[in-house]
Amino acid sequence: MQNKGKLAILAALSIICVLLYCFYDIKGGFDYAFPKRVIKVSAMVVTGIAIAYSTVVFQTITQNRILTPSVMGLDSMYEVVQTLIYFFAGSMSVWVLNKYLNFGIALVAMVLFALLLYRFLFRADKHPIYLLLLIGMILGALLGSFVTFLQVLIDPIEYLSLQSRLFASFTNVKAELLYISIFILFISFLYGFRIMDRLDVMSLGRENAINLGVNYDRMVLNILILSSVLIATSTALVGPITFFGLIVANISYQFLVTYKHSVLILGASLLSIIALVGGQFLVEHIFELRTTLSVIINFIGGIYFIYLLLKESRAAG
Repeated sequence: MQNKGKLAILAALSIICVLLYCFYDIKGGFDYAFPKRVIKVSAMVVTGIAIAYSTVVFQTITQNRILTPSVMGLDSMYEVVQTLIYFFAGSMSVWVLNKYLNFGIALVAMVLFALLLYRFLFRADKHPIYLLLLIGMILGALLGSFVTFLQVLIDPIEYLSLQSRLFASFTNVKAELLYISIFILFISFLYGFRIMDRLDVMSLGRENAINLGVNYDRMVLNILILSSVLIATSTALVGPITFFGLIVANISYQFLVTYKHSVLILGASLLSIIALVGGQFLVEHIFELRTTLSVIINFIGGIYFIYLLLKESRAAG
């Protein structure tokens, strides 16, 4: 089956999932319930596309299909920001109650964290990607330990309130923040669409890309910044989903089998919509909100990550 047919199937499944979630078993007033479901679906679509795009392009420049932007410690940085706010200001502070302020602080902190890391590494090393990944993993572990330490000291009531922000949830998405996220996503994709052909060339490797006229180092920096903005936006909107990008990107590679990023990114985005909207439908109507979608995704993603590691080790051996 050609990729156009495969993409058509994924698009049809995406539409079915969206329609099923929006219209299935609406209780109470339609005018009240339907707009809320539309906001949730829109948040899932924005989050799915942002994570899919950022993961595929990140794996292109790192030449590794196991790595994701989360390895840079962005998810951990989000947790640090929220934990510090609750630890020093409390759940009733303006930093928590003002949704715009909380969203902006989380977004700016994660992007600045990535920018400072890139700026330092690009000045310090001839091959910054590998150093970036190493330091990102170390910083992620350190930030995670710091968050755990603060959570041990925090008031138990504040801790329970904090936990709701540290797990991805689509049930309480604010429409105002969704509009801001859509705007950021639109601006990011204006640039992302322009570099699609250069991404195809960069997948050939550093030497080949330079020989074909691509300013490789500048493109790597621009893509890393773009990836960080998209991941930071999705995380600030709904919370961290650590392994989600790993799953949809690798399934897209295996299902579509192509080097064209326009096809891979579209396929990964459609898979993201199917997984998030379909998964949330199951969580709400089958499991009846006894668990959150992010817990299921991280469980499946963790198993899939171990499978990929074992597969890579067998291939290397």
